[in-house]
Amino acid sequence: MKLIDLHCDTIWKLMDLDKTGDLMENACSVSIPAMRKAGTMAQFFACFIYAKDLSGGYEEGYRHVNQMIDFMEGQIEKFPEDLALACSGEEVRRNDSQGKISVVLTVEEGGILNGDLERLDALKKRGVRLVTPMWNDENCIGYPNSRNPLVMEKGLKPFGIEAVQRIGELGMIVDVSHASDGTFWDILRYAGGPVVASHSNCRALKDHPRNLTDGMIRELAQAGGGAGLNFYGPFLGTDSASLAEEMAAHILHMFKCGGEDFPMIGTDFDGFDGIGHLDIPDAGHMERLWDVLKKKGVPSSALDKIWGKNALRILDALS
Repeated sequence: MKLIDLHCDTIWKLMDLDKTGDLMENACSVSIPAMRKAGTMAQFFACFIYAKDLSGGYEEGYRHVNQMIDFMEGQIEKFPEDLALACSGEEVRRNDSQGKISVVLTVEEGGILNGDLERLDALKKRGVRLVTPMWNDENCIGYPNSRNPLVMEKGLKPFGIEAVQRIGELGMIVDVSHASDGTFWDILRYAGGPVVASHSNCRALKDHPRNLTDGMIRELAQAGGGAGLNFYGPFLGTDSASLAEEMAAHILHMFKCGGEDFPMIGTDFDGFDGIGHLDIPDAGHMERLWDVLKKKGVPSSALDKIWGKNALRILDALS
């Protein structure tokens, strides 16, 4: 039971919200002890910025992302027996063989590029291996998920096409979570490398613009990608709770539309609040979802794929 989680916002929570603690001791859902309990092989840590909170907008956001990378480098230096940076599947496996949890760096909010493709090269050099072009606001790349159908139809801007193509050229993953439907389809059209929805669920089960339609799941699966199950209740089915039964239903629907190689885990831990009850409050309780899926007849071979093997396949495509 080796876990790879494609998305958490723990850096943002530690640096921008709590402003205290580290990866060993904190008030977050992700910590080294919790990851050890979960059998975590690799954790994708998002460098997320909320531009509207920054007086300098996306320019300040780019500087802050680099500060977040500095912070994670400091955590790896502080806990060298527990953590190591990983930029490929091979490095994840090597770290695991040494008893270390791999840190995979991502950027959530491509607006920080602010029209400058060279920033992608700089971010790759710093270890970033996944870019989520959109958050919930229009930016230089394209358009986000929205309740407005006119916004949902809009796709990548000219710079966005260049950015998505450059992400592929650099051997990085492009992430369609948070994208409008039009942006989703444009990313699939123009991406030259691996594509995932790092933390998205199924729209057929919960009609939310952050979720994937059955057609999206089929096409993303055909392109060799996959989706990480998001634990946020409003994306699962119940606004006031995050329920393992609903998580399992989304996984089974992903199986139906995309096959066993499609579903992964993308908890979104530390990226949401306002939910009363959490069946899985932190990484240390991940076995609860495993047990529910097992009871529903999902074989161990498929569970291993969901937990980590499907994500490793994506990581193996990196350069």
